[in-house]
Amino acid sequence: MKKKLIRELITALVLAIVVYAIFAIGFTTGIINSYWQGILMLVGINVTLAVSLNLATGYLGQLTLGHAGFMAVGAYVSALLSMYAHLPFVLTLIIGALAAGFIGLLIGVPILRLKGDYLCIITLAFNEIIRVIIVNLSITNGSKGLIGTPSDTTFLAVYLVAVITIFVVYSIVHSRHGRAIISVREDETAAELTGINIAYYKILAFVISALFAGLAGGLYSHYIAILVPKYFDYNKSVEILVMVVLGGMGNLPGSIIAAVALTIIPSLLISFSQYRMLIYAIVLIAAMLLKNSDAGIALRAKLPKLKKREEVEE
Repeated sequence: MKKKLIRELITALVLAIVVYAIFAIGFTTGIINSYWQGILMLVGINVTLAVSLNLATGYLGQLTLGHAGFMAVGAYVSALLSMYAHLPFVLTLIIGALAAGFIGLLIGVPILRLKGDYLCIITLAFNEIIRVIIVNLSITNGSKGLIGTPSDTTFLAVYLVAVITIFVVYSIVHSRHGRAIISVREDETAAELTGINIAYYKILAFVISALFAGLAGGLYSHYIAILVPKYFDYNKSVEILVMVVLGGMGNLPGSIIAAVALTIIPSLLISFSQYRMLIYAIVLIAAMLLKNSDAGIALRAKLPKLKKREEVEE
């Protein structure tokens, strides 16, 4: 099992290097213009957000709508440190991510006792509280937006963070900790009876998820020209959640594909951009209905058998 995991990680690393090389050639030759370079950077940021949320929502099974709040914490902490403390870009990203992780720890301890709709509502409220705080702080320039953040975010930085996020989440999921997290999702009572510390693993997954959301926020703040609080409202949290649900709860490759698709497709259909959130809502409702339908249940029952058959054939 361990050898297989190492082999898969090495294969993924080689693939990541090859993909980056292809993009680098496209940038240097002009095949990929500056507009699409910007879109690809947003793709990388959204991949980081979707994969990190999948750890808490997909693998842990805690449906949350506060991911944009953690992104906002990382974005503003990183931006303010760059503007006023003149710290190096990488250091601001790390501090912003740690700040988001710390906030995740503070709110995770009390709210993760809740389940279902209650947890969803509380995390949505947290998202709005963060946004309102940012709007009312003079140092953030309120709703007018923060102007003057250095444009330090590069495609390489975004790509590295996305790859690191995927690597960390994949490693956790396929480790002893990951198995414990998944067992908590499947049956908390049974997991507790087997000696698993439910509170610890809930908080662990939630904090790691928040930390990477903050890291994505730091990258975003050094990419966007004006950092405005409305970028981090509940619509952004819904957008990230749709990526996770559409890609498949607890499906890492699915989250990546959905993040890529839901970032690029709106860019191609600019004339329909005002209907984006309506489309996201329809997709989210359809995915949840399919999940609870007979067809969805039958499909989920078949997937483990197909995976087991592939492993036997290997």
